[in-house]
Amino acid sequence: MTSVTPDVPKHQKAKALKPGSRRPAKELCSECGLCDTYYIHYVKEACAFLNQQIAELEAIAHGRSRDLDNEDEWYFGVSQNMMAARRIEPIPGAQWTGIVSTIACEMLERGLVEGVVCVQNSPDDRFQPMPVIARTPEEVLAARVNKPTLSPNLSILEQVERSGMKRLLAIGVGCQIQALRAVQAELGLEKLYVLGTPCVDNVTREGLQKFLETTSQSPDTVVHYEFMQDFRVHFKHEDGSIEKVPFFGLNTKKLKDVFAPSCLSCFDYVNSLADLVVGYMGAPFGWQWIVVRNDTGREMLDLVRPLLETQAVSSSGDRRQAVQQSIPAYEKGVTLPMWAAKLMGVVIERIGPKGLEYARFSIDSHFTRNYLYVRRTHPEKLDDHVPEFAKRIVGQYQLPDS
Repeated sequence: MTSVTPDVPKHQKAKALKPGSRRPAKELCSECGLCDTYYIHYVKEACAFLNQQIAELEAIAHGRSRDLDNEDEWYFGVSQNMMAARRIEPIPGAQWTGIVSTIACEMLERGLVEGVVCVQNSPDDRFQPMPVIARTPEEVLAARVNKPTLSPNLSILEQVERSGMKRLLAIGVGCQIQALRAVQAELGLEKLYVLGTPCVDNVTREGLQKFLETTSQSPDTVVHYEFMQDFRVHFKHEDGSIEKVPFFGLNTKKLKDVFAPSCLSCFDYVNSLADLVVGYMGAPFGWQWIVVRNDTGREMLDLVRPLLETQAVSSSGDRRQAVQQSIPAYEKGVTLPMWAAKLMGVVIERIGPKGLEYARFSIDSHFTRNYLYVRRTHPEKLDDHVPEFAKRIVGQYQLPDS
C-alpha cells in the first residue's frame, strides 16, 4: 500500500531571503518582512513598490474603491465614518491615550482573535522593532508606543500559518498592509482584522539616530516623537518632559536624505486598506483621528466606544499657499534661524490649517515631494506607481520642471 503525501502549497516551497540579501524592490524596499518568509513567492504581486494596486485591493477589502469624483476620498480613502476620540482614562505609558492598545486588548480578552501582530522593542535597543504575535493583553501593552523605524511586521507570517490560528488582528502601516491584503487568502484564516496607523517618513535605525542627533537637544533620552498639528516636532524624554522643535527650524539640508527611499516613494499615508485607522493628523491637538473604512472596522471600534470620549471632525483654514511655498523651500533645503522658525510656527498655528485641513496640508506636502522624488529617481515607474488619487492631489500645485 502506497502512502499519499499531502500537497504542499507552492508558497511553502519558496525560500526566504537571507538577512542582508538585496530585496526584489531593491532600494525602494520598505523592509515589511514579506521577503523574510516563504511568502516571498508572492512578492511581485504583493509588494507595494513592485505592484501598486491600492484601488484593486480597496474593492476587495471594503467592497469598493475610492470615489474619484469625491475630493475627500482622494485624501482619506474609503470610509463609513470619521471622528476625533481619546480614551477617558488614558493607558499609562501609551504614546497618546492608548486607543490602539485598548482595541487589541479587548479583542483578545473577548476571544474575537487568538493573536495580535504588533511590534515590541528589542531588549537591546528601545528603537529597534521586534515583531511578535501577542497572545495576551500584557504582550500587547509591551508593544505600546509607535516605532519610527522600518519594521518587518510580516516576518511572522509563517508563524501565523503554522500555528493553526484562525482569527487574527494585524496592526501595521500602509506598505505592510498592502502586502498582507495581497496574501491574506493564503494564511488559512477564518477572519482577519486590520488596524492601521497612518505613516510617513520612516527611517532606518541609523537614519533615526542622525535625525535625533540633528534635531533634539538630548537625543539619548528621547522615548518617542511625532510631527504634530501645531507645526512642531514633539520629543518626549525619559523624565516625561516634552521638547518642541518647529518644523521650519529643521536642518533640511542634513535631513533630506535621512528618510527611507520607500517612504519617499509612498502614496498611502492614510493606510487605505486597513479596516480601521487610528492616527492623529485629522484631529484637534490632544485627540486622535479615527477612520472607519468598513463593517469590520465599525465592529472593532464599537468594542471600545464606552471607553472613549468622541467629537465630530472639523476643518478650518486654507493649506494651499503654505503647500505651494513649501515645495521650493524643501527643494532648496531652506532652514530658518530658530527664532524665525518659532515665530512662523506661532503664526501658522493661529491662522493656519486645522483638523482635516491640516491633514490635507500634510498629505499635499508629502505627495508633491514624493512625486518629484519618483519622477527624478525612477521616471520609468512614475505612471504606474503613482495612484490616480495622488496624481489628482499633486495636480493642484505648480511643480518645478526638473
